[in-house]
Amino acid sequence: MKRSELFFSFIQVPVDFAMIVLAAVSAFAIRDIPQVLAQLPKLYKFPFESYMKMILIVVPFFIAIYALEGLYDIRATRRFSQELRKIFTATSIGLVVIIVAIFLKREWFSSRFIILSAWVLAVFYVSIARYFLQSIQKWLLVHKGIGVHRVLLIGGNSKLYEIGKILKMEPELGYKIVDQISDINIREIKEIKKQKGIDEIILCDPSITDDLQEKIIDYCAINNITYRYVPTTLQTSKFEVRMLDGEPLLEIQNTPLEGWGKILKRIFDILGSIFLIALSSPVMLLTALLIKLEDPRGPLIYKNERIGNDGKKFYVYKFRYMKWEYCVSKDNPEMKNALEYEKNLIEEKNIRNGPIYKIKNDPRKTKIGTFIEKYSIDEIPQFFNVLKGDMSLVGPRPHQQREVERYHEYHRRLLTIKPGITGMAQISGRSDLDFEDEYRMDVFYIENWSLWLDVQICLNTLRVLFQRRKNN
Repeated sequence: MKRSELFFSFIQVPVDFAMIVLAAVSAFAIRDIPQVLAQLPKLYKFPFESYMKMILIVVPFFIAIYALEGLYDIRATRRFSQELRKIFTATSIGLVVIIVAIFLKREWFSSRFIILSAWVLAVFYVSIARYFLQSIQKWLLVHKGIGVHRVLLIGGNSKLYEIGKILKMEPELGYKIVDQISDINIREIKEIKKQKGIDEIILCDPSITDDLQEKIIDYCAINNITYRYVPTTLQTSKFEVRMLDGEPLLEIQNTPLEGWGKILKRIFDILGSIFLIALSSPVMLLTALLIKLEDPRGPLIYKNERIGNDGKKFYVYKFRYMKWEYCVSKDNPEMKNALEYEKNLIEEKNIRNGPIYKIKNDPRKTKIGTFIEKYSIDEIPQFFNVLKGDMSLVGPRPHQQREVERYHEYHRRLLTIKPGITGMAQISGRSDLDFEDEYRMDVFYIENWSLWLDVQICLNTLRVLFQRRKNN
């Protein structure tokens, strides 16, 4: 473990302590705001000295919760978004315990405004302080090399290549590749350690024998080197142990979206779509008006046939962003010409690899269509698809029949759950990604679904909508 990591992990404790105390003092300072705004008399008086004595007793309890929540992780490579969630969770747990304690012994304290404002301010102050500390730590890591972990890669397959590429492109992760060898050779590893130093070894070779694995594990333990390996597909699969006449069997779990998972996701979709339809109704009305003004001949909503869960066909609703004569729709009297024109555009201007096409600078768009497609406003009507049950708020994007026909067999795993309006791929590059990258992200989502993951993806989608796409 690096000294810089130990230092920053240690200093977080007094900084968190100070931030929570500051939040408590700030809440006390603004305690009269509700009475001032409502022009009401003060209902009670609470001495600041007594208040601070109670706070100094309570704050160590919060620090203990932070520690249990894993907020004093020593590594510098943790993501701030995950840390922010942990701060909110740990502070909320402390708040609930305090509320219960005050309920049981009310004479201790009785200002709900101070309690709630202290909670909000504690989350804010601790988060800001953490962000500041982490920024300093990352700057030292990237610009001064302080706290960098020297890594030796062992193996020669595509997975290890991808890992090496990530470590080189993202220095803020805190890794420096010192060398890469094709197989385990203890003598060669010793020489690399002597010349360049090794803090971690990452192995990615499923053909390595158990004897060689034991040797490298023992070597790493003796030399205080962290040993990691990239597991096979079976090793990373989620499974349950079941018994068959006394014999243990491993049952691979394809997705958590079975049973109660499916029920919870559907409830989330119904409530979310109703809320989003109500919220976006003014935008939908304005968009409909602008589409009609620019190109009054065609319909406002363009229904495009897509393939959904289990290969079932359904119509995706979108605001029409193309001129009506170019829309590939059965309702368009010029559909044959529109389809032929689209085929020509795909041949000339397609910029995506794989079965999915993307036409750069599509000349068929209207002026308002270019704008609403850029910011995904055209997809707002899909909230009605979600409410109907054809789609989910989060999931793999639905594709057309002709695109699905070009799938490899393994790609059909995308059809095992409902398609979504947004998903892992949409918050990680949208249409700028190649199809294989999109597929891998969607499979990760299928295998690791949780309600919290859906919430995170929905929130990140808002941020991504305002980022410019290179393939637009």
